[in-house]
Amino acid sequence: MYDLISVGNISIDLYFKGSTFTKDKDRFHLAIGGKYYSDFFHEDIGGGGVNVAVGVAKLGLRSAVFGKVGDNPYLDVIFKKLTDKNVSTEFCQIEKDYYKISSIILTDKGERTIIHYETSSHLLKEFFLHKDLKKAKHIYFSPLENLDLKEKKKMITYLKGEQTLTFVNLSALDCRRPIKDLTDFFDALDVLIINAHEYSELVKRPYEKIDFRKLEIRLPYLKDRILIVTDAEKGSFGYSQGKIYFQEAVRPKKIVDTTGCGDAYTAGFITQYIKTKSVIPAMQKAAEYAAKKLGRIGAN
Repeated sequence: MYDLISVGNISIDLYFKGSTFTKDKDRFHLAIGGKYYSDFFHEDIGGGGVNVAVGVAKLGLRSAVFGKVGDNPYLDVIFKKLTDKNVSTEFCQIEKDYYKISSIILTDKGERTIIHYETSSHLLKEFFLHKDLKKAKHIYFSPLENLDLKEKKKMITYLKGEQTLTFVNLSALDCRRPIKDLTDFFDALDVLIINAHEYSELVKRPYEKIDFRKLEIRLPYLKDRILIVTDAEKGSFGYSQGKIYFQEAVRPKKIVDTTGCGDAYTAGFITQYIKTKSVIPAMQKAAEYAAKKLGRIGAN
């Protein structure tokens, strides 16, 4: 039985860093017809489903990932990397001619620009072919922008048992939906983890006007759930049973790559919460693990 099955994307990530990539303030400037040479190249796997599954495995739990993998030249690479990272491939869905690739251009400070390509595809049909998915003690759902809320709830309900904890991260697109569309969906989860800007979309208020330290939860459909809001270097906030928790961001000696930092926080939180059922140590572990991720190349 797995401690966690992570449902989400599986991608091949190609990293490039070089002094010839011209940039100004917060933008790269690449000329049409130009040719740029990378001083550094790194190949790895990524995607929301993978990043959390890998993080949980690194922190000592048994994990598996459910997601699409293309029957293409990267198939063996992805499976080997998942195996090397101690993540089960039992539930990986192989689809002919499917691709999910990200090219990531890094600055010296670890900031990145991502060029992403994904073949149109759908998870739901294949999901219900796997009765063994119920082997999960706990489940995590990454944003999965291509699935609507009804489909996501159907998948969660299929997996969820009486003791199963469901951790969910919503996309900004989902957070922009009308409150009436979200209310029913939240019945299916135990812990919602989103960033501060996604939260502002959820409550339909400008980010600048929200004081997270004094936040009164005005979401009645979340009153019995745990809400975690991350705010990058400003730290993270937890809300549960009317209590507010704050965790300072842990700063690495040097930021090398910001890719996957949010997923690393999620992996750290999930692992420690499963072990302790306590919000405070889970937020602390999450911040520590996110800082470790910032100090190395790769999304996980």
